[in-house]
Amino acid sequence: MTLKRIADTRASQYWDKEHLVSKSIGETDGVVWDYVAVYAQGQTVGERRPEPIYSHAPVVRAIDGSREAIQKLLRENTK
Repeated sequence: MTLKRIADTRASQYWDKEHLVSKSIGETDGVVWDYVAVYAQGQTVGERRPEPIYSHAPVVRAIDGSREAIQKLLRENTK
């Protein structure tokens, strides 16, 4: 039920039982669960996670920065 909360097909949600993603983005004392990251188009995760164009936590304080980073990428991709 939790994964059905976001119906937008552009959003991706995953269950990470072992907290591998949380650990890769800096989990130390607790699970990183309220985090947003914006990546350039075409970046993929190989042995290492690519550096995001923008990242922040908690999400509620990252809305404006996320929006600006996405708009910047969109402008760059339309050139």
